[in-house]
Amino acid sequence: MNDRYVSPLSERYASREMQYIFSPDKKFKTWRKLWIALAETEKELGLPITDEQIQELKAHAEEINYDVARERERQVRHDVMSHVYAYGVQCPKAKGIIHLGATSCYVGDNTDMIIMAEALRLVRKKLLNVMAELAAFARRYKDQPTLAFTHFQPAQPTTVGKRATLWLMELKLDLDDVDYVLGTMKLLGSKGTTGTQASFLELFDGDHEKCRRADQMIAEKMGFDGCFPVSGQTYSRKIDSRVLSVLAGIAQSTHKFSNDIRLLQHLKEVEEPFEKDQIGSSAMAYKRNPMRSERIASLSNYVMADVMNPMLVASTQWFERTLDDSANKRLSVPEGFLAVDGILDLYLNVVDGLVVYPKVIEKHMMAELPFMATENIMMDAVKAGGDRQELHERIRTLSMEAGRNVKAEGGENDLLERIAADPAFNLSLEELKKTMDPKRYVGRAPQQVEEFLGEVIDPILEVNKGELGLKAEIKV
Repeated sequence: MNDRYVSPLSERYASREMQYIFSPDKKFKTWRKLWIALAETEKELGLPITDEQIQELKAHAEEINYDVARERERQVRHDVMSHVYAYGVQCPKAKGIIHLGATSCYVGDNTDMIIMAEALRLVRKKLLNVMAELAAFARRYKDQPTLAFTHFQPAQPTTVGKRATLWLMELKLDLDDVDYVLGTMKLLGSKGTTGTQASFLELFDGDHEKCRRADQMIAEKMGFDGCFPVSGQTYSRKIDSRVLSVLAGIAQSTHKFSNDIRLLQHLKEVEEPFEKDQIGSSAMAYKRNPMRSERIASLSNYVMADVMNPMLVASTQWFERTLDDSANKRLSVPEGFLAVDGILDLYLNVVDGLVVYPKVIEKHMMAELPFMATENIMMDAVKAGGDRQELHERIRTLSMEAGRNVKAEGGENDLLERIAADPAFNLSLEELKKTMDPKRYVGRAPQQVEEFLGEVIDPILEVNKGELGLKAEIKV
């Protein structure tokens, strides 16, 4: 195993559950389920297929004879026909009706749709669990004032919980997209070599209604509400592009979150989990590098770049089908899902163990708050008899002087002392310090957290409570 390339997506990042969805075993067992659904449908629509043949197919549905299929593919260079042959070896009574009337895309494309839908449901489950953890974090810290930043410059305060709702809102948008795409997923059905169902029309002696019913019956047997009404030999490759666009949307949200966490960790206000024996740097033993957040960013970049693959494939298909999609699809679709799976495990792990340092947050807040409180101070001075225009100019000048003392001299923010010493304000230092309660300046942030969680997020989590309770362990 150590003498050949192994994808880090399977070795380091993605869960076993997501890996199985894209495994050969899952694919070939789904092929057999589709062949059974086809045989049952054809029998129910009047073709001479027996219950005995169908029971034989079902008896061997889970027993893939890979050695026979591999040897056959070496001879014929066709994966689908190799597995038709291998299934027939196990099912001698049914071998003549396996894949009857179908083209390779009957199993290939229908399986792709089934697998992508199942993978999206797993993504949805993990997305919901991250949202639940973020909601709990936001509620826990809804009242904790913290400096907000615009342009990464100190701005009007917010709360730690309110900031978390910004991350949560983006995930809610992603969940909307996942639900929409899942709600539109359909099967290719039994469309034939160019999408005209000509082979099935021949099988059913020209009965158009039976051809229509065959598609619907196969879809329902496979757990779908229907098939695409028209297609070429394949389903439109725009479907792959649509699915990976949803994954890329999740990657945008997760990257944004990882950026914020890394910046907050630099400020020493919030840190991602750091285990007891974890090493942050091979050279600098004191370091606590935000490696989980950095990995989220790295994998997110990969997913956002990966979405270009199905776009190129969809835009360059010729007429009813070409095969220049095949190799690309085998890489881009599974790897997009495996990467997002790893990202969401990391996200869940980080949020579950986020460490908040209120004392550092307060220190940073109090260093900047005098500047942010100047409007309130000015209003208090006007109430005490001062002239607003004169006071505005005085406070602007004093703010510049205090800022220069901080940046050029390395001193403390002494704006309050400067204002107290200026008779124009007629305010004592004690009176000024009473204005330095950060909670006075966070606006409706705590209330916004409760309203958002109560009105938007909690109902989603309640409806999906059966999906919650995941814990994520990262491998490396």
